[in-house]
Amino acid sequence: MDYFKFEFQTTSQNAEMLIALLGELPFDVFEETDTGLDAFIPTEKCTETVENEVLQIKNLFDFSYQKVFIKYQNWNAVWESNFQPIVVRDFCGIRADFHDPIPNIQHEIIINPQMAFGTGHHETTWMMMDMMQNIDFVDKNVFDYGCGTGILAILASQLGAKKIDALDIELPSYENTLENSRINNIQNVNSIHGTLEKTKDFEYDLILANINRHVILDSFSTLNNMLPLQGILLISGILKSDENLVLEAAQQNGFHNEKINRKNNWICIQLTKK
Repeated sequence: MDYFKFEFQTTSQNAEMLIALLGELPFDVFEETDTGLDAFIPTEKCTETVENEVLQIKNLFDFSYQKVFIKYQNWNAVWESNFQPIVVRDFCGIRADFHDPIPNIQHEIIINPQMAFGTGHHETTWMMMDMMQNIDFVDKNVFDYGCGTGILAILASQLGAKKIDALDIELPSYENTLENSRINNIQNVNSIHGTLEKTKDFEYDLILANINRHVILDSFSTLNNMLPLQGILLISGILKSDENLVLEAAQQNGFHNEKINRKNNWICIQLTKK
């Protein structure tokens, strides 16, 4: 698959805002850079409508950008030059197969970072894993909604989950979750390609959703129906500026706020079904 890379020149704070806003468009990979942000979009999804949306975002805050065409065969080189490990205290670390092992951690996840993974989401991934440390996963049925590379599903398995369904609408994410489960010798992650419609009739003890505000707000009611009373929903991919909006919607859809983690401009929320 060929891609366009939008190279944004802006401040680090604006780069985080751009990730959230562009995440509601068909951009599926983000790289934070020294000068701002690189955002990747499949060539067939880079329509005139999308480019006009980018110009509308430019009215909200200052940035400049240029668009570069990237052939598929260049993709691995892009990742290997940019991907950096994620380490959550002494609890968990994520590294690519070309990195050295991470010392002194309880859980290590090795991934082959393909187009499904975006380093712009390191902070939200970090917070999700940090909050998972204090949740009981033993013998639980878990749903990873918007699984990306399957990182959270794999960690849930390492924490003792009985079975994990990992769903993503993007085919590369589905394929990458399969591959990364194999790399980490994980047998109980069921990777699913499709929309929430495929799993809406199943029940889970825990749901993990590191996506974005738009998808989470649209999915609250369905996710509530997929949980038992006191079931846990852990969500991220949400900006601090959207905290009240998301909490109000969560309450209206039958959830109680248990805990909020904040890191720079991002938040992670642990909810339970009332």
